[in-house]
Amino acid sequence: MRATNNSDQSNRARGRWGEDLATAHYRRLGYAVLDRNWRSATGELDLVVERDGIIVFSEVKARRTDRFGPAASAVDVTKQRRIRLLALEWLDAHRRGRDGIRFDVVAITGVRVDLIESAF
Repeated sequence: MRATNNSDQSNRARGRWGEDLATAHYRRLGYAVLDRNWRSATGELDLVVERDGIIVFSEVKARRTDRFGPAASAVDVTKQRRIRLLALEWLDAHRRGRDGIRFDVVAITGVRVDLIESAF
């Protein structure tokens, strides 16, 4: 078993806080939250929301500062590929069609929330 240090705990807490903030942001915009932290053997989807028949798979990245680059930059091509695979798994598991889907990134730096629709 790996020991957990304070930095790991702090990052996890920031991640949960960021997901809470993103969830509230989507709800304010009229989205219904379908799933949070949905897991499979492939990985985890942070947030799945829906509005007007469009299912949105949203990756949430929260950072205290942009000292190491913008939060959205953490969603690289490899991460995008994994999210697409997870989205297909989610759609199959929930018996949903593959039409009308979108991939967003919610980038949070400090307390600033940037919603990047159709990010990839």
